[in-house]
Amino acid sequence: MMLLRLSLFFQVVAAFVRPAPRFSFSSSVSLGATAADAIATFESSQAASVNSIATAIPDLASKPDFTWSAADGISVGGSPVTLDARDAPGPANIAWLSSLTVASKLCSLTIFNGPLTDVPHLVSRVAINGDSLHFTLDFRPRAYGAYEMRRPDGSYPGPDELGRKSFEYSGARLSFDNKFGTEEVKNWLSSTISSLEGASPYDQNPIDLDLLTRGPLYTSVSMPLTDGNVATITAAREQAVKYWLSWVMDGQNEHRPGAPVNTQYVYDTKFKQNSYGALLNEYSAVFGPGDGSKLAVGDSGPLDEAYVGGGS
Repeated sequence: MMLLRLSLFFQVVAAFVRPAPRFSFSSSVSLGATAADAIATFESSQAASVNSIATAIPDLASKPDFTWSAADGISVGGSPVTLDARDAPGPANIAWLSSLTVASKLCSLTIFNGPLTDVPHLVSRVAINGDSLHFTLDFRPRAYGAYEMRRPDGSYPGPDELGRKSFEYSGARLSFDNKFGTEEVKNWLSSTISSLEGASPYDQNPIDLDLLTRGPLYTSVSMPLTDGNVATITAAREQAVKYWLSWVMDGQNEHRPGAPVNTQYVYDTKFKQNSYGALLNEYSAVFGPGDGSKLAVGDSGPLDEAYVGGGS
């Protein structure tokens, strides 16, 4: 199976996961926002979104041992870093929530769900490099759908290549599309991207772990740092949290007790490790190995901490 995945690695093509060529911004686009102001805007909005989640899920509690406050004096390249780390194990079913900010550079919200539901994990991230703004958003499926094997025409390998497993993978994709990757969500994403000024697909040197963890709605675009783009992305990130929260609060997305929960836990454990590896590569490329590792650990949470589905 791994050989097949590797052989299909460079065939992966999706609307916003194609490596972007170098591009220049149109002269009609007027730069206005500063990096500091933009990140401050994203940080404020992100904090409000986290508070809305905490209001809906009162068991969501801070993780003091993993939280970095301004008073801790943690920095990356001279830029202050803060991390609001939380979880709500047991019935509340939030295995990890990270609200991470690097002043003037990065604002990231990562949420890993516990095994009691099949609600997608959420990744919502904005990064600034010079006058460029990079936006990444993904609702990450909770079952393996062989998304990294997607062909240029949008199809996937069938039973002639994968045997009976192909039916399992197609079933996972269909379930995700019916419950989460709906036409409403797809149209919202499309409308958001089309309203951005000077946006282009952005995906620098993805590795195998990137493709293994991304979902079919994965979006990554780069654009000039403008007031309009900051406002559009702020609204999009807030809406993404609203979608995610509505799915979390819907009892129809809960697993049946027993085997489905155990199977989900096993899959999630490996998925979280793969996600950390992909994020480590991404952050190290931007911030350097040392700082990149520190940020990846903070954003991903403790990999060796077991999630307890029914208790503490």
